[in-house]
Amino acid sequence: MRVESFKEKLHQFPKTLISIMVMLSCIGFLMLYDAAGGSIYPYASKQMTYFALFIPVMFFIGFSNIKVFFHGAYYVYALSLLLLIAVSIVGHTAMGATRWINFGIFKFQPSELMKIGIVFALAKYFHTTEYTDIKRVPFLLVPAMMVGVPLLIILKQPDLGTAIVLCMVSVIILYLAGVRLYLFGLGALVAGGTIPILWQYLHEYQKKRILVFLDPEQDKLGAGYNIMQSKIAIGSGGFWGKGRLEGSQAQLEFLPEHQTDFVFSLFAEEFGFIGCFALLFLFAVAIIKGARIGINCKNTFGKLLSFGLISIFSIHVFINIGMVIGVLPVVGLPLPFVSYGGTSMVTMLIAFGLLINVALNDKTNLPNNELGIF
Repeated sequence: MRVESFKEKLHQFPKTLISIMVMLSCIGFLMLYDAAGGSIYPYASKQMTYFALFIPVMFFIGFSNIKVFFHGAYYVYALSLLLLIAVSIVGHTAMGATRWINFGIFKFQPSELMKIGIVFALAKYFHTTEYTDIKRVPFLLVPAMMVGVPLLIILKQPDLGTAIVLCMVSVIILYLAGVRLYLFGLGALVAGGTIPILWQYLHEYQKKRILVFLDPEQDKLGAGYNIMQSKIAIGSGGFWGKGRLEGSQAQLEFLPEHQTDFVFSLFAEEFGFIGCFALLFLFAVAIIKGARIGINCKNTFGKLLSFGLISIFSIHVFINIGMVIGVLPVVGLPLPFVSYGGTSMVTMLIAFGLLINVALNDKTNLPNNELGIF
């Protein structure tokens, strides 16, 4: 690489975005240390291991040629789909759900990879489709199948949270690609009309979560216990917080899953309103910086890829914090880089590696009319 080329890439490198990602990860390590009662084991040690192993992967992805990802976009989607199908056959079951493939030394959740796979597939499809054709309904059948097939598999696992993310990210990409607005209205009407049917297929615990969201007081010691304890933890933090390892709800284990889904409640109890404001500020800046990468990109593939990836990040933040404060139903989505979870950490590092890649290749010309899906 020429010195001039290296300097240009260094200038384009999204330093603020990656710095915030590192800060969020460090906050996550700290929270997982506190979640274990002041011990690096078992949560923080594993999380730091995943981070250390895949940070080089993130930079490798970031400095690769974007054409490699463009030409391999459908293969990423196909691999994600095959792994989802494999879960249905040989998947590992835990807590009533079959979402993982057990490789012995670690468990992998293919639905997390599918979030990136669907963004890849839709970004390439709309890049290689003429803008006038995007407005024609027949040309939307392929992306509808791309989204619909994995969506049905994920719902069967069951994993309502990931299914919601997949739907929301797909809608955002379809909108940015130029799909007519009236089609979104028709889709919303169809979705609304199928709610009574879908309700019959929801698992009992999913129904309880929705009913408890509408009225948390109805089952304080059952389905409503988690959200009640979460609200108590957040409220007890006050303005300045109780201090590290001083939160009664978390340290006395009244707050369940405070290392995963409810890690924000642990953070709020320890650091209070001022800490939560600072954390939300970091998330907001990361989202803005990620969106700017998409705005600055000159090719459709990179633009849709970056917006899709930062949408995954944004939706996770929005839903996770919304559910722990009680304004959204509990669906079990991690807080990016903060919640415990190897697959989530790896997926987000890959996503940020791809954002780096788009930022460094925002002026790269890509072919517009490739024939065939593979």
